[in-house]
Amino acid sequence: MIDSLFSRLSLTDVHEDLFRNIVSLRKSVDLFDDLSEDPAEWTSATNLELATKPKVFSSHQPVIQRPFEESAWNASIEYPFRHWMRSRYSDGSFGIWYGSDALKTTAYETAYHWRFGFLEDAGFVQSGISVERSVYLVRCDAALLDFRACVKSVPALFHPHDYTFTNQVGLRIHHEGHPGLVTKSVRCDGDLFAVFNKGVLSNPRQSCYLTYTTTDSGIKIERKRGEALWYIP
Repeated sequence: MIDSLFSRLSLTDVHEDLFRNIVSLRKSVDLFDDLSEDPAEWTSATNLELATKPKVFSSHQPVIQRPFEESAWNASIEYPFRHWMRSRYSDGSFGIWYGSDALKTTAYETAYHWRFGFLEDAGFVQSGISVERSVYLVRCDAALLDFRACVKSVPALFHPHDYTFTNQVGLRIHHEGHPGLVTKSVRCDGDLFAVFNKGVLSNPRQSCYLTYTTTDSGIKIERKRGEALWYIP
């Protein structure tokens, strides 16, 4: 089935910003404030960390941009390529970056995995549980395999929770070195981008913050505190 599927694929030339939605905090927390009550010592510890840890990102204007660009790069691009986990297109033996060209799609996708993955696994299913998310815009420049026309004829691509077939698809893409794919989101009417090669991603920058809160009937998503943006059943 996989060979016949790949024979029908086309390429989509992507040159646009994609949304990347990750767990974060609306208000930053100093990582060293539990070691001392002196803010000057927090700054010294932060400077020592920046001076000694290995860099994974090099800015063209390091005096101006570092550590801000490096932090954005680590959070919005680098993390899934260093912390592998099983997902729709990975069996956990390699990393994949997921994003979308629509903010709503990222919200529906991540809310589903937060509610039915993290919370349910931990036994927290009651209403009133909240999590804060940070959304970045990341530039993608790549010719991606386009699966969108195949999701109706190959239902295994669109299964809500069985990733057996899509893991096999991802293994072939990873083995052959393709930069990634675009497909339809299973969670809403939108497109999902799965990038296997971080070299096609660039220019990360903050877009907005979101807050997810469980309710009796689903998940409330807020961009501004107190104002619901979407309700996901």
